[in-house]
Amino acid sequence: MKFTLEYPIESPTATDGFLHPQAIRQVCQQAEASWFSAVALSEHPAPSAKWRRRGGHDTLDPIAALGFMAGVTSTVKLVTNLYVLPFRNPYLSAKALTSLDLVSGGRLIAGVGAGYLRSEFAALGVDFDRRAELLDEALAALWSIWMDPEIPVAGSDFGAVGELWLQRPAQRPHPPLWIGGNGGAAMRRVVEYGTGWMPVISPPEYAASMRTVAISDARQFGAAVDTLRGRLAAAGRDPAGLDVQILCPEVDLDDESAVRRTRELLDELAGYGATWAVVHVDGSSVDAAVDYIKGFGATIISGAS
Repeated sequence: MKFTLEYPIESPTATDGFLHPQAIRQVCQQAEASWFSAVALSEHPAPSAKWRRRGGHDTLDPIAALGFMAGVTSTVKLVTNLYVLPFRNPYLSAKALTSLDLVSGGRLIAGVGAGYLRSEFAALGVDFDRRAELLDEALAALWSIWMDPEIPVAGSDFGAVGELWLQRPAQRPHPPLWIGGNGGAAMRRVVEYGTGWMPVISPPEYAASMRTVAISDARQFGAAVDTLRGRLAAAGRDPAGLDVQILCPEVDLDDESAVRRTRELLDELAGYGATWAVVHVDGSSVDAAVDYIKGFGATIISGAS
């Protein structure tokens, strides 16, 4: 299993020190030195104060911040977790993601999804009730732009009118495209366009707040992976090539029994098909985050299968 560091700004209690360039450099370089395979950022261009007060977090533009992270690291992958395609014209998304893949030397993993904050859609002038339709349209357009960038693409609200001159991404035929969401629509999108799946294993009430189907435990997760693999095989795609990213539970690294339970759970989820795990670290200070990253690498990652 590989591990992704969710940059600590994603914690509701993280200090604003994580917004500073020196902190970004220090944290990401420590993650690379501690055997993390990727760093990740989510996208919230216009979150509400209500969301922030109820457990939301500070945010950075993922393309800008991951581009900076690319410049201060050498090997870690750069994950958008998640980039909300319905927020913008697909050509703008393609340009941003392609640019990040190019400047990072082919290290982008494009995790994408539909978004879930109604107020954020309103702030951006996008119809919240069309987000599934817009995601499907954007995925088709993004895939086409990456595969045949010169061929014009059109949608319900946009349309190129002639042959285009666009750069191809560094990774061919395109960067890994991971789809977020637990339900049947997310699985369909993975089968049609994706190389990875990003489900959320959580209690039903949390899944409801994210506007997705609940996957409550490891067995339900395993059943869902089996379903997705079956759909991939039926579509003529190799299920063995599927990446599946899950959330690593928070663990007290000073508690040997907690570390043991975490290892056992990760092994169980790996047995059900998980190939990546997202890790949240101590966001109380930059030094605390760096120490936790070091400890997690030495305690969990170095012994992971």
